[in-house]
Amino acid sequence: MDLSRAQFALTTLFHFLFVPLTLGLGPWVAIFETMRYRTGDERYGRLSRFFGSLLLINFAIGVASGIIQEFQFGMNWAVFSRFVGDIFGAPLAMEGLFAFFLESTFLGLWVFGRGRLPRAVHLASIWLFVLGTWLSAYFILAANSFMQNPVGFTLDPVSGDAVLTSLGEVFFQPLTVWAWLHTIGGGIIAATVFVFGVSAYHLKRGNHVDLMRKTFRSAIIVGVLAGGFQFVVGDILGVIMVDKQPMKMAAAEAVWETTGPCASLGIIAIPDMAARDNSFEVGIPCLLSIVATNSLDGEVVGMNQLQAQYEEQYGPGNYTPSVWIAFYSFRAMMGFGLIASAWMVVAWWLTRRGRMPKSRWFWGISIWMIAMPWLGNLFGWIFTENGRQPWVVYGLLKTEDAVSDISVGLVATSLVAFVVLYTIVGLVEFVIMRRYAIRGPQDVSEPMPGEPPPVPAESSRGWTS
Repeated sequence: MDLSRAQFALTTLFHFLFVPLTLGLGPWVAIFETMRYRTGDERYGRLSRFFGSLLLINFAIGVASGIIQEFQFGMNWAVFSRFVGDIFGAPLAMEGLFAFFLESTFLGLWVFGRGRLPRAVHLASIWLFVLGTWLSAYFILAANSFMQNPVGFTLDPVSGDAVLTSLGEVFFQPLTVWAWLHTIGGGIIAATVFVFGVSAYHLKRGNHVDLMRKTFRSAIIVGVLAGGFQFVVGDILGVIMVDKQPMKMAAAEAVWETTGPCASLGIIAIPDMAARDNSFEVGIPCLLSIVATNSLDGEVVGMNQLQAQYEEQYGPGNYTPSVWIAFYSFRAMMGFGLIASAWMVVAWWLTRRGRMPKSRWFWGISIWMIAMPWLGNLFGWIFTENGRQPWVVYGLLKTEDAVSDISVGLVATSLVAFVVLYTIVGLVEFVIMRRYAIRGPQDVSEPMPGEPPPVPAESSRGWTS
């Protein structure tokens, strides 16, 4: 079980390295393409092709890693797949047959249709790609939200498996909607800081200054707005999780005993899992009640009380996740996001009224800031999935009961193979992305990665008019 969990964590987190950039960079490319269509300014065409090339590379490797991840449902988690197959089948089929084909088809039309499709159709194709990626995320999160808060089902009296009774409940429960908005917000922030960092790289070296000043300033504005949006959505999602998964949120705050009103929010804590208490903690008075319940008088149920409640409800066992992981991954998620948002505010202040800082430190920090949203997104998923333990489907199926009956040696061998393979693929991705990012915006006549040469004007048969 531990090896299968480690393997799924590896493939999921690796795949999620590519997801945020796809979700967030697509709208940037679509907006540049729209501005080119409306104004006829080929500078926007250069920007759409530059960031579109980076989007293409990222999307291609992300697709490959996602396919491997889904195979594990049958290989490592066969019991889980049988238990939720009737429910998972709908959103995963829609994601594969509808959303994925929508995004891949129209991305292909955007890449290969330049000079071959009417300009309006070519523009629509990149927006339909964005729609496909966002729909794909929604279907996946509908399935994941069922694991976090099972709804719209009944248990088969013979097999004991979950049987779908309401697709609407699965798709539109509040957890699904707000988790999707939170994921889209994380993707937009990641892509915006990526645009910000790439622009900073070229401005630091004096390359493509006219174009990069535009993207740099635009990224600052979008980054500040997206950070505010993410804060509001995250707060709403946290309140929902307190109601639906109280043990996860109690672990996230290292709350062992039920609090009174005006509960303090822990900044630092040293959880003692054996004693079921904190050996040391530092907190901010009243902030936990505000964050968890939107009220100064709100109380947060402690893990010890929840453990007793779950033992009575589900039988003997340990229903407390790793508090160390939950507490610090939750803070890492928020911390890295706040660092990125705070630096955007700093950059806005230092570049107001058209100024460009001279400090190499400013540009160096701006470039390395690219990593912050990725770290925040990864720790967010670690918190989300680890905090649900010991359940793989909350309140219905424990992780230890969901694993396939396969040998330890087979899982260990495949885990090592995945580590080696993903390390190589990750390095290749980094090298290629870095190479294209350093090249900067090229002339609009230069083909994108994998794109055939443009159609000569005399053979376009009027399609470009």
